[in-house]
Amino acid sequence: MNSESLILFFILGLLLVGGAILFSTIVAPRSFNKEKFEPYECGIPTTGPTWIQFHVGYYLFAIIYLIFDVETVFLFPWATVMKSIGMRAFIEIIIFFFILGLGLLYAWKKGALKWV
Repeated sequence: MNSESLILFFILGLLLVGGAILFSTIVAPRSFNKEKFEPYECGIPTTGPTWIQFHVGYYLFAIIYLIFDVETVFLFPWATVMKSIGMRAFIEIIIFFFILGLGLLYAWKKGALKWV
């Protein structure tokens, strides 16, 4: 790929994205109610402070869940090629599970899995 076609590709990409954003700002319906600018838009006025601080444990729990959830995605490609690769794939997945287990043990020991 030469440099002229690469520059053309980027310019065309910018024009298409910019055109889509411009088109959506012109065509999209807008509403400027005072309720639209409330922190929680449900029709019921909020009571008490709206900005409250959550415990960091909730975020840690969510991040750990996402990490282990994403790691399970790697099991699907492994399962499809396990029979053709043989014992090597089995040993690699055992190592993979061992590393995941160490990560879970570390999170458990640090108290990241406690629901406070």
